[in-house]
Amino acid sequence: MAPQQPALPYLAAQPAQPYPAQQYSGRQPALPPMGAVDLTIQGSVMTSNMITPTVVINGHHIGAHYGWQRITVPVGPVHVDAFAQWTRTYGQASLDFQLAAGQCVPVFYAAPMHQFSTGSIGHVRQQRKGMGPFLIIMAVLAVVLALVVTLNLRALG
Repeated sequence: MAPQQPALPYLAAQPAQPYPAQQYSGRQPALPPMGAVDLTIQGSVMTSNMITPTVVINGHHIGAHYGWQRITVPVGPVHVDAFAQWTRTYGQASLDFQLAAGQCVPVFYAAPMHQFSTGSIGHVRQQRKGMGPFLIIMAVLAVVLALVVTLNLRALG
């Protein structure tokens, strides 16, 4: 009888070689020093925009929401961009600062009242831009509505 050939000859031709032992030092790689950005997006869904403004910190989009949130970032220069989006991008605002290890830097962003203005960003609570034109438009609309109601009541009576 002839010796039987293995079903997979390429596997049988290679001698079994043990893998070299892994060297393990027992230490985790060190993390870079960190600080925090205490981000506050002023307003709410009812008083500002139904769509939360977008925040980008050092090129990374942050899942931001209205109110306060702490975002951990590496120390060094920090660049914060914030903007709102509806039918177009508006309310753009930027802030640059240096962050030290363990430091928490407050950042406040306020979107404008309308799409034709920039946003406000800084280290203290911000005023919303565009309040004057917004109030003028609302007053004109209220006067027009009052005139329409008055004219309709006179026509009926």
